[in-house]
Amino acid sequence: MRSSTYYLVEKKGPIAWVYLNRPEKKNAMHPPAWTDAPAIFTELDEDPEVRVIIVAGKGSDFCVGIDLMEMMGELPELMDPEQKGGVKWQLLKKIYPLQETMTCMEKIRKPVIAAVHGYCIGAGLDMITACDIRLCTKDAVFCLKEAAVGFVADVGVLQRLPLIVGQGITRELAFTAKTITAERAEKILLVNQVFADYETLLAKAEEMALQIAENSPLAVQASKDVLNFGVGKSIEEGLKYVAAISSNIIPSHDLMEAVTAFMEKRKPNFTGR
Repeated sequence: MRSSTYYLVEKKGPIAWVYLNRPEKKNAMHPPAWTDAPAIFTELDEDPEVRVIIVAGKGSDFCVGIDLMEMMGELPELMDPEQKGGVKWQLLKKIYPLQETMTCMEKIRKPVIAAVHGYCIGAGLDMITACDIRLCTKDAVFCLKEAAVGFVADVGVLQRLPLIVGQGITRELAFTAKTITAERAEKILLVNQVFADYETLLAKAEEMALQIAENSPLAVQASKDVLNFGVGKSIEEGLKYVAAISSNIIPSHDLMEAVTAFMEKRKPNFTGR
């Protein structure tokens, strides 16, 4: 498995755990956090043994956002007093790879569950909105922080968060840069469920991942693909796309196994073939 100074990857059966592993800095995202993610998630997507990925944080918090001081070396354009066209052109080219840090979790075929505890601020919020499912502890807090520090959030949260919580809530969070509790996060559907503590959170995330892993990988991954395609499309476009996907994956060994298992009154053993 590819090594990283920011991410710790552990595989346990059909689940890959990707930990944000810079606890001494509350998992603030320094350069390796941004550059390492795409290769790690691509590798896990291509691993036939992995069916579900869980993203969690080590230490006291999930992620307090970008490590601005460490990133200044990578983005000197931010503080360039001239701010001429050439400087801005260089900055634009650097923003696209930063966006891919989050997008890679969304575009891989395998489901990604975010397990959040403590602070989930700025880039941390960007990251979890690119995941498929979000769970958290009751002490988790969330903040779309960028307006409070003179930035516009530019790596995906302003595009993804409205699809999760709606335009009104997104604009409230973006304009006020307020911090919200786990209770409100659940109420606005930012998170699916809230748990008492970190240990319970990880246990329940694993339980959900195993439930997903028991299903046909073909069907689960095709469902994610269809759901991703449907964003911004009409129902008619979505229906035509899912018809094409369905006709491409049927028949399959998984479907035959489901039928055989039903007839034999046993649990199916899906292989993803």
